[in-house]
Amino acid sequence: MDFDYDLIVIGAGSGGVRAARMAATYGARVAIVEEFRVGGTCVIRGCVPKKLYVYAARFRDQFDIAPSFGWQVDASFDWPTLVAAKEKEITRLEHAYVSNLEKPGVEIIRDRAEVTGPNGIRLVRDGRELSARYLLVATGARPFVPDIPGAEFGITSNEAFDLPRLPHSILIEGGGYIAVEFATIFAGLGVNTTIMYRGDCILRGFDEDMRRGLEAGLTERGIRLIYQTTIKSLAKTGDDVTATFSDGVSAPYGAVMFATGRRPNIEGLGLETAGVKLSEHGSVAVDDYSQSSVPSIYAVGDVTGRAQLTPVAIREGWYFAETVFNGNPLKVDHSLIPTAVFAEPEIGTVGLTEAEAATHGDIDVYVSRFRPMQNTLSDRTERMIIKLITEKDEGKVLGVHLLGPGVAEMIQLVGIAVSMGASKADLDRTIALHPSAAEELVTFKSPSYSYRDCKRV
Repeated sequence: MDFDYDLIVIGAGSGGVRAARMAATYGARVAIVEEFRVGGTCVIRGCVPKKLYVYAARFRDQFDIAPSFGWQVDASFDWPTLVAAKEKEITRLEHAYVSNLEKPGVEIIRDRAEVTGPNGIRLVRDGRELSARYLLVATGARPFVPDIPGAEFGITSNEAFDLPRLPHSILIEGGGYIAVEFATIFAGLGVNTTIMYRGDCILRGFDEDMRRGLEAGLTERGIRLIYQTTIKSLAKTGDDVTATFSDGVSAPYGAVMFATGRRPNIEGLGLETAGVKLSEHGSVAVDDYSQSSVPSIYAVGDVTGRAQLTPVAIREGWYFAETVFNGNPLKVDHSLIPTAVFAEPEIGTVGLTEAEAATHGDIDVYVSRFRPMQNTLSDRTERMIIKLITEKDEGKVLGVHLLGPGVAEMIQLVGIAVSMGASKADLDRTIALHPSAAEELVTFKSPSYSYRDCKRV
């Protein structure tokens, strides 16, 4: 059977772009269909603009400690300037993504695609039907908005980057990395910020010391944390939004943001037409090679519900192209992924948490808490945390968890050693770089405590 293309990619985010580009490099005829902007969530309204806004928010901390180093600072902030600068940068990146697709010959189709069968799609606006030997679903995920009265008066991370003005106050519902990162941004830019979370502590699933350390850091920055409570309804009150909580209390805010998770982007995609099976959470069910229940349809990135991280989507897209178009079957290892939370203080983590590692056998835990050097001339009291979890007797490193300035950069490098199977003895052989926070990882003398037979001793 003749097809219009060898591959049609639906979605021009990080995973889809990498897959399309690599497949075209291997000689495939490739089209990529995107209804919004090339670059996807990460480039347009996710990782990149978020990190830029985090940088903007961090100046407040620098201004706070500047007098202790002899600087006198008189600064003011202008929100429209930041928004305009962000837009300029993501537009530049979008153009770079487009160029990277066009160089190997990928055809970019600006439309919405609906799957019509195992090998076909229909362009919604254009009306054309196209066929391909393979379809790759890379449509990502979207913010989840609770089904409550007045939900339309709230915003999500999609809208937060382009608000016409900064609100005087904001309520953020959620306890994950998106919630704490945006709380850091808004508080750092002078907004009275509150986090509301249904659990008993932010960042469920992270190491407990990281959770509590960030909790203390957010509180020190004036961010209010309300636990075991949810928003039941929203109502517009003048220029404000009044939130009514599950405990019956109501309060007005300049804005209310939902950071209550993300859901796979599959609505209206037509996957059921082709018989593609979904997981219980609504993501596309795939095997280790990103192949769905339909042999000609694959999926990568957030739409699969595996690990909602841009580098993972990129790796999945790359390995898909290697497997299908280069005869080199490759599986992505999702078991060891370095990750960071760009809050303030920052978190970097790789490997098992203490609670997880304690169930895997006898372990040793090394913990160091200290004031970051940049704060020692000031009266700031926050603590940096360096935590190392190893098998007993200087064995294999099972987990590394860091909290404080610059730890995202640190954890990327530590992740290399951990993925190579480094042991505590390997770290001990490494000469420390002084003065640095990272030297704590190679200067631990003895465990802070240990677990034997799953019990802390």
